[in-house]
Formats: sequence, structure tokens, C-alpha cells
Amino acid sequence: MSFELFVARRYLTAKRKQAFTSVITFISVLGISIGVAALIIALALITGFQGDVQDKILGATSHLMVSDITGQGMADFESISAKLRKMKGVRSVTPVIYNMAIFSGLSRNAGGVLKGLDFEQEKKISPWLAKLSSGRLPEKEAVREGLLLGRDLALQIGASLGDVLTVYTSTARLTPIGQVPKLKQFVVTGIFSTGLYEFDSTTAFISLAAAQKFFGLAGRVSYLQVMIDDIFQARRLAEEASRLVPPSAYVTTWMDLNKSLFSALKLEKTIIFLTITLIVIVAALNIIATLILMVMEKTKDIGILLAMGATPRHIRRIFFLQGAMIGLIGTAAGTALGLLWCFLANTFQLIHVPVDIYQISFVPFRLRPLDLALIMGVSLLISFVSTLFPAQRAAKVDPVTALKYE
Repeated sequence: MSFELFVARRYLTAKRKQAFTSVITFISVLGISIGVAALIIALALITGFQGDVQDKILGATSHLMVSDITGQGMADFESISAKLRKMKGVRSVTPVIYNMAIFSGLSRNAGGVLKGLDFEQEKKISPWLAKLSSGRLPEKEAVREGLLLGRDLALQIGASLGDVLTVYTSTARLTPIGQVPKLKQFVVTGIFSTGLYEFDSTTAFISLAAAQKFFGLAGRVSYLQVMIDDIFQARRLAEEASRLVPPSAYVTTWMDLNKSLFSALKLEKTIIFLTITLIVIVAALNIIATLILMVMEKTKDIGILLAMGATPRHIRRIFFLQGAMIGLIGTAAGTALGLLWCFLANTFQLIHVPVDIYQISFVPFRLRPLDLALIMGVSLLISFVSTLFPAQRAAKVDPVTALKYE
């Protein structure tokens, strides 16, 4: 153990004549601990919520969307799909048809989106489709074409398995009395739940062939849904895909589709981090007060050390190490407290949210290693910086003045 560390540890642990200094030291450690714990809990909460929302949104929507700029549908979608599947990092490419519709149930009506999918391809990449809440996927050879309803949409219109729904679309057809909306009856064969309320309350699915016929898009689709291995490579793959698709097509990423939501969550996380960091800064001010009081209390000791041959550099290091130990102890205690709270919150599901909106009973706490390292690094940095002024003041003590009346 070095001379400076030995003296710093003795100053920190030995009983002092002035109890007030000991109280301030304890408050400094406690303040750092509370600030670090609060940062860990807050960032784990927002990260867990953001991750859960992200998983549910990306589980129900595409990572990349290749659409036709004319709005008339993509005619050569099979060859475009083949090119996109050859891209490294692309997991699947499936065609989708969609249009706005009104669903007429037995008791009520509701507006939403009617989508046409290739169910055999889609269920391989969509867990919620492979495992329906109830019922089954529509059969190709059925007497009446089948339809899948979102759970919340089914509740809105009072529909259940086996019910026959009338679906109206904005696509018009010409009749002797003029243009009227197209309508068709479908039987409800299954009900799905993605866990995303906005999606489950507005969406229904039919087969791709039935949608092409219903919307008059023979041989065409509305867009191609591209799923990729790494969702954070979406922008790079979008640029690569743009070079493979025709000029009449454009590529949109999941980040663009949900830009406002994820921007808000990211901003909220940043604001929380900066706000709670102020707690650590306030606690660091206590370190400065503690060390200044310590310098005043130990002026005679500093004079003796200087008279015995210690240099101002030694004195500076002693008080720097003392403040650093306060920061290390506070950071370690706060980290342990924050991690313990996250563990208990996940184990006992302490933070509950409305199940009918989020489809989860509690918000999970997830702390990324990088976030934890950032929190500990910022806390230690603030603690170390706060020791510089008191340490410099201690190094400037004049041994003659300190020992003048001894």
C-alpha cells in the first residue's frame, strides 16, 4: 500500500474530533449511491419499455417496405422479391396487399385495414400468426373465403369464430345506379393477437389471392414486406435495396414508419439521464465540502507531513484518493442497490400497466451493459473532478503557518 493511500484511508476511517465532518462524509456516500441507483432504475425502466414496444411493433410490421410510387400496385413483384432475397442480411420477402375497409359485424361496424397475405410464407416469420389466439388460418378450398380478425377489432364489432362479416372497401364498382363501394362477405376463421393494441384493433387479414380479386389487383401487390436479421442495419440495406428495385418503387424502413414514437422514447431516455445526473452532481458538491472541512481539520497534520519531507504532490494525492474512495464506495453501493431493485421488480412484477392497451401485465427492467458502464463512468468522473479543488487547496498549506503555535 502506498504512503498516500495509507494516509487517505486512515483519514476516511479514523474517528474524528468533529462529528459533523463524519456526517458530511456519510451524506456524500449516500448521495452518490442514491443518484447512481436512480440512474440505473430509470434507464432500465425506459430501456425495458422501449424494447418491449419495439419488439411488438416489429413483430407486426415490416423492417423494410418496398412500395410502388404510382399507387397502382407492383406488377413485377416476384422478380423483385427474388433479387431482394439474395441480399445478405435479408431473412424473408413476402408480398402484401392492403386497403382501408369497413367491417360490418352482427351488432356494430368499425373501420380498419384489410390486408392480403400469403399465409404459408408469413407464418414462418410471424409468431403471432403461427400461433393464433383462437381458430385457424383460412383454407384455400373453403366454400366461403376466410378472414382473420385482430382480437380488439373482433371485440369492437362483436364478432367471433364462424361469424359471417360484410366488408366494404373504398374501391368502387360500376352499377346501373352509379358507382358504389365494393362489398363481400367473409367467414371469421381465426382471431390473432400481436400484443400491439393499435394493430389488433384495426387490422384483418385475408389470403393474397382473395385480396387481389377483391381489390382488382390481379398479378399485382401493394408492397413487399422485407424482414432482416439485424434491424439496426435497416438504413444500409434500404440503400442497397433501392439500387435493385425499379425507378417506380421506393424503400421505407421501420425507423421511418415509427420515427415519431422512437424519437420520443430516445429523447425521454436522454432527458432522464441528464436530469438524474444532477443528483450525482449535487452529491459531488458534498464531496467538495467534506474534503474542504477535512483540510481545515487536518491543517496541523498536513504541516507535520510537509515538515517531515512530504511534497505538495503527496498531499494533493492523499486528498484526491480520499475523495476517490468516497466516489468508489458510493458508486459501488448505488450500482448494487439499482441492480437489486431491477431484479426484484422483474421477479415480483412491481410496475403494472393496462393489459388491454399494452398486452403485458408489467414493464420489464432491462439494463444494457453499455448503459451501466456509462452510469458508473459518469459517477466516478464527477467524483474525481470534485476532489481537484480541495486537493489543490491542501497542497498549498504553509507548514510554517500550520505549526506556528505548536
